[in-house]
Formats: sequence, C-alpha cells, structure tokens
Amino acid sequence: MKILNDPIYGFISVPHPVLLRLIDHPWFQRLRYIKQLGLGHLVYPGALHTRFHHALGAMHLMGEAIATLRGKGHEVTEEEALGARIAILLHDIGHGPFSHALEHSLVEGIGHEAVSALVMDALNTEFNGALDLGIRIFRDQYPKHFLHQLVSSQLDVDRLDYLNRDSFYTGVSEGVIGGERIIKMLQVVDDRLVVEEKAIYSIEKFLVARRLMYWQVYLHKTVVACELMLVETLRRAKHLAMQGTGVFASPALLQFLTATHDRTSFRDPAILGDFLKLDDHDVMGAVKVWCDHPDTVLAQLATDLVHRRNLRIRLQNIPWDDTRIAHLREQVAVQLGIPLADAAHFVLTGSIVNNAYDPAKDRIELRYKDGTLRDIAEASDNLGIQALARPVEKWYLAWPRWVNS
Repeated sequence: MKILNDPIYGFISVPHPVLLRLIDHPWFQRLRYIKQLGLGHLVYPGALHTRFHHALGAMHLMGEAIATLRGKGHEVTEEEALGARIAILLHDIGHGPFSHALEHSLVEGIGHEAVSALVMDALNTEFNGALDLGIRIFRDQYPKHFLHQLVSSQLDVDRLDYLNRDSFYTGVSEGVIGGERIIKMLQVVDDRLVVEEKAIYSIEKFLVARRLMYWQVYLHKTVVACELMLVETLRRAKHLAMQGTGVFASPALLQFLTATHDRTSFRDPAILGDFLKLDDHDVMGAVKVWCDHPDTVLAQLATDLVHRRNLRIRLQNIPWDDTRIAHLREQVAVQLGIPLADAAHFVLTGSIVNNAYDPAKDRIELRYKDGTLRDIAEASDNLGIQALARPVEKWYLAWPRWVNS
C-alpha cells in the first residue's frame, strides 16, 4: 500500500488500507509533533525524533516478528496479523506532550496507556468496528496471549524499537541492541513468547543496553532536572489559573489548566478531544509567554527552562537531609522575595528507580533444545544480568543554579 523510508530499518511498508487510514488520522498525525524523548534534546541535541517515528518502527518490527513465528509453524491469520499491527501502531497514541511531565502536573489518576485505550475505543467507533481485534490484543483479551506479549512485555517490539531508535538519535552507542537477531530467535511455547537458547547473549546485551540507556538517557540527571522544571512550571500555571489569574495558553491547554481532569472526565468525548489537540507546541509556546508573567514564581520557572538554566542536581543512595532542603528553600525565598512555601517549586527532592528486568512481572525465558525453559536471570552466567533483576533507587536533590549552595 505505502512505502516509507525509515532511518533505522530502511524502506518499510504499510501493508493494509486500515493501517494507512489510521496513520493518516489527525489523532495519529499529532504524534509528529510530540518528541519521543521529551526534553532529552536539551542534553542530546539530536534527540528530536518523534512518537510518530517510533510507532511506525514498532509496526514494522511487529510484521517481522509475525513472519518469524509463521516460519516456525505457528499459525497467525491475516486478521490476527492486522490486529497485532493495529495494537502496536496505536499503543502510544494516548501520549500527551512531554507525557510523563504532563501526568505529574495537569492530569490526575490516568496514565498514557489508559488514554491510549480510550482513544482506540473512539477510533473503533469511527472505523465501524475494524479495530475490534487489535483492541482485544492490546488489552490482552484475545486467546493468543503471545500476540499481546509482542505488544507489551519485557521483550516486546516496542522496546526493541525505542532502544535502537533512541540510541541512534542520541548518539549513545551503549543502547544498540541486536534487535533483528532477537526477532529471528523468537518462539512460542504453551502460548507464551520465549526465545531460543542461542539468543542468550543477544538478550544479555538487550538487558544491559536497557539499564545503560536509563542511566545515560531516560534518567540522565540533567534530563530529570529539566523535566522537574517543566512539571513545576505547569503546576504553578495551573495553580494560578485555578485561582482565576490570567494565564496564556491555547484553548486546549487552557482546558487542563483551569479544571481538574482525571480518569472519569476523560470519558467525556469533549475532554478527550481537547487532550488530543495538545502537542509540544502548545506547551512550549505557553512557557515562552509565561517568561513575562507578572507572577514572580511562574516567570522565573519559565525563564530558567526556556534559557536552559537547568537546576543543579545531585544523586545519592539515601534520602537527602531535611535541613539542607530547608536551607536551600530559604535562600530561594530570600533571593526572589517570595513566600517560603512557593520556594518548594525550585528546590525539589525525590527518587528515581532503574529496573531493567523484573522477573516478577513477565519473565524472559530461554527455550533449550530438550524443550526446557529457564529464566534469563537464572540461565545467564553473567553475574551482571542477575544484578539487573534487582531495582536500583537513587535519591535526587535539585536546586537553581543561581542559588549559592
């Protein structure tokens, strides 16, 4: 139907009219204007790729995975193949701009996965039920569980795409994985997705790459600092708007600044429709205007973000001392001439967790020639892989550069 040129895989195809209609839909086209790594480009200048790129790449890998499983004798009908492609194509459609920051500031009690499910339901009505099977696979309500695992598991095509793609655009070579080999080694046993034993080193590299990409990209301390700044900027803007103070924003963004929206309100088609009008331009366009807002706190937060005067941030293995936090907030309050309570927008603490592999969730199992299965953490003779099965938590303290610490 359609040939696209992808920088990671070369020419990829869109093999069905329904997929092409979905890609051309305004709600999917919106993903062109939502960066995959949010504010990651403030650390890695090349990280300007979008969720649109990623969704198309994941759809391509889904086709490759299905072809592999069919070649090994597993029946996947054309309808099931289309459903699996629909599920992965739309798996991120519920992301807002700077998604994780938005979920901690403007939206309450609902994550992008739940929004994606609501968007799929709305699209399915528009498409006269053509997405039924894809939605069942996405929600793990279809008898062939392994198709859902290809969409969402610890070894899904979502992760296989974003690790290589994010590595490519950031230039962080530690994230490169042998995605093509992993796909060729996929197998299904008792309706569970597993990998053949000879893929053990590729899986080890995949898990190590995931751990390193989290520390070097997704949880890079400067990226974390910038996202904290955006969260606090949006929170302050919402606080002012809820009090009746004028705050510049596009009509769609204003909807989420002037009212509280949670899982229940998203079932209102009007609210969902407004959310699906938001992209990076709405947020950053407003932040640029807020630099000149009469509210000192909002103006300072916005100006620091726009001018990339990012927070200083330090990490350690234990929570930070309350005395130091209070001292820094007092300095901010004095320097800006603001109430001590408002200084909490500038001095922030919390924790970040890196969990590259969680065997309690959805294990990655190796299938040996005698038919036995072993979890990768047990099968690997690499002690580092066993360590990856344990989460690592680090506590951060962030404060403005213009404050003497």
